[in-house]
This record gives sequence, C-alpha cells and structure tokens, in this order.
Amino acid sequence: MADGKHTRSATLTIEGKEIDLPILSPTVGPDVLDIRKLYAQGNVFTYDPGFTSTASCDSTITYIDGDEGELLYRGYPIEQLAEKSHFLEVCYLLLYGELPDAAQMEDFENRVTRHTMLHEQMQYFFRGFRRDAHPMATMVGVVGAMSAFYHDSTDVNDPWQREVAAIRMIAKMPTIAAWAFKYSVGQPFVYPRNSLDYAGNFLNMCFAVPAEDYVVDPILSRAMDRIMMLHADHEQNASTSTVRLAGSSGANPFACIAAGIACLWGPAHGGANQACLEMLREIGTVDRIPEFIARAKDKDDPFRLMGFGHRVYKNFDPRAKVMKQSADEVLGLLGIKNNETLKVAKELEKIALEDDYFVSKKLYPNVDFYSGIILEAMGFPTSMFTPIFALSRTVGWIAQWKEMIGDPTQKIGRPRQLYVGAPRRDYVEVESR
Repeated sequence: MADGKHTRSATLTIEGKEIDLPILSPTVGPDVLDIRKLYAQGNVFTYDPGFTSTASCDSTITYIDGDEGELLYRGYPIEQLAEKSHFLEVCYLLLYGELPDAAQMEDFENRVTRHTMLHEQMQYFFRGFRRDAHPMATMVGVVGAMSAFYHDSTDVNDPWQREVAAIRMIAKMPTIAAWAFKYSVGQPFVYPRNSLDYAGNFLNMCFAVPAEDYVVDPILSRAMDRIMMLHADHEQNASTSTVRLAGSSGANPFACIAAGIACLWGPAHGGANQACLEMLREIGTVDRIPEFIARAKDKDDPFRLMGFGHRVYKNFDPRAKVMKQSADEVLGLLGIKNNETLKVAKELEKIALEDDYFVSKKLYPNVDFYSGIILEAMGFPTSMFTPIFALSRTVGWIAQWKEMIGDPTQKIGRPRQLYVGAPRRDYVEVESR
C-alpha cells in the first residue's frame, strides 16, 4: 500500500458507471489519484506518454518542488548539504534515511574506502575495448560485468547481499570511471589510495601518472565533491526509473545500475552539460552573443540555448547557485578567470536574468550551465562529463533500487499502451497478395 494518507476520493463516471478513485496525500507536493483499480473496475487504462503525470511508486528519498526551485534529500535542502556536508555523508543519508553520527560516518567511510579496488582480472575488460571507445560505453560494459566477479552480492532477496552490492558499487564506480578515462587517453591505470577522500581519490586516479607525483588541490577536490553531491539523486528521472524498472524483474543490482548508465548516456538526459559547453564554444566570444540570442528567439531557427531552463524547475535550479560558486573558485585557482568561455557564460547568465524574453519563458541558468566549465577547467574532456554524472548518480540509483526491493507492494513493471495499429486480419498466402 502506498504511504500517502487516504482520506478523500474522486469519482470518475464512465458510461454511467461511477468509479471511486482514492486521493493520496503525500508529505509535501500535489495529491495523487490512485488508479490501481481503474482497469479492474472500469475496463479502461490511462494515457500518459512519458509518465509525466503518473507516480510510478511512493518514495521517501528525494523531493523536488519545481515551482519553488527546491530539491530535498530526505528532507534536507540541497543548499544546506552543499554548504555543510560532503558526498559520502550524503551517500549515507540517501541510503539509510538519516544523517550519521560520528561513529556511523567513520564506519561507512572505512567500508567504502576499503572496497575501491577492482578485481585485477577486470583490467582485461578495459583492454578488450578499442582505444577510441567512449568512456560511457566502457562503463556500461564493465559495470554489467561486475556480476561475473562478485557472485556473493547478486541475490536481491538477501538484505546483506544487497548491502554489500551497494557499498561495492559506490566504492568502485570512481575507479571504473577513472580507468575508462585512462584507457581512452592511453595512460596506465592508477590504483586507488586509501589516504585520500572520495573526490580526491577520483581526481588522483584520473590525473596521476607514474612519472611524477600528483597533489590533489583541496579546492578542486571540494568542487568535485559538490558536483557529486548535486547530482547524487533527482527523484524519478529517466535513468532512475530505468533502474527501478530493471530491478522490478529481480535482475541483479549490477545489471540494474548498468541499465541506468546506458539510459543516462542519452543526450537528452546526462549529456546536457557537454552540450552546453559545446554551445559556449560555438558562440566563441562575447561580441557574438547578440547573434545567438537573436537565433534563440527566432521560432524558425533550430538553434537552442543549452544550459537554460529545466523540465522540472520552473523558476530556478537550486543546484545552479552552488555550481556557480564552485566555478568561480576553480577558475580563480587555475588562473583562468579571463577564460573566453567563462566570459561568454557570465554574459549569457546576465542576459538570461534580465532579458524579458528569458524571464517570461523562465529560461534561467541551470546546473549544467556551469558544471561543464568546471570539468573542462579541471582537465576533463567532454567525453568524461557523463561518466562523472554516472558515478555521482550511482548512490541515488542504489538507494532507489533498495527502496523498491523492500517495498511489499512492488510488482514487475508493465506499462500499458494505446494500440493504434491494424485491427485483426487474416493471413493471405504470398501468391495472392
């Protein structure tokens, strides 16, 4: 049974027959019509392409208020977490529902830190890909292959195995992403270091080389930690829904997360920050901005401004403010405050917040607007933007997957359809066609 409170109902009349539909009230957010009995009682389905008006589950993990520009992890505003918390603490919060005390945090950090190594034979999987393979393609394959190496954490009906699988994926995903990057640029793999924090360890595995020492700058580590935190979960988006749908069949957790990575790879989902950076590069210089603004306003021009507005957030993206602060810190540290791409970004932001066209259509800068600039400044190619998104979102996928597995009302996903094909017809022999 859904957790929402049921005190009212709505009446639907179909050909004279009245059907009562319970109205469920969430902790926060709009009420929800419970239509689970609609087909049995009324012999009709609902039609909702993209499921934009349909709640596929009840959840206690993440809440988004698009009108207010609010994102809550287990009730905590993302702005507070970004200022005061760190990624592994947010991981604990998403997985277990509450912020940890000091002993719980130490235990959790130790468990994650000591599971960052990959099975040595997994190196062969990386080396089986072509040198020019996209890192996301490598990640999909390697994460899916984890079920071939970690048999002792694939039984979804065993709570302890689910726990082990969760820790393994959170711990090993940075190693997988970093090795995918190293392989793509022809450099040797760098093993994890237990002396570094989560974000710093990832940066070290990406940029250290055997020939010289690499010192992780705390500002860059903090910026990466924030990027991970801001992308850790985002309610029932396409990739999260994919993980839940795959998991509803009882598939092993590694296969489910691999499915989420494959979905995230789509340019309409995880590739937005890459598209935004490419757009800023296309504009090139500040003096060309008016030309592109005019194109964006032209209904007959296919050009779109990337990094503005959001499908869910209708006024502003609460993650964008935090990301802008990180962008200023990173670019200031690296001495590229006068970077032409950043100049274009800041001028575009100014216009978006003042121009009547942007204001009326609520085209404000979103989280993707600055994250691409930060990652490029750190030295990541655009091909690594989505893999970093994937390793950040892994904890959200796992938390959602664990919640679904533990839901007694969970069923295998089976969306319905509005069939508009040919009606029943008889087969005609080929000679008579």
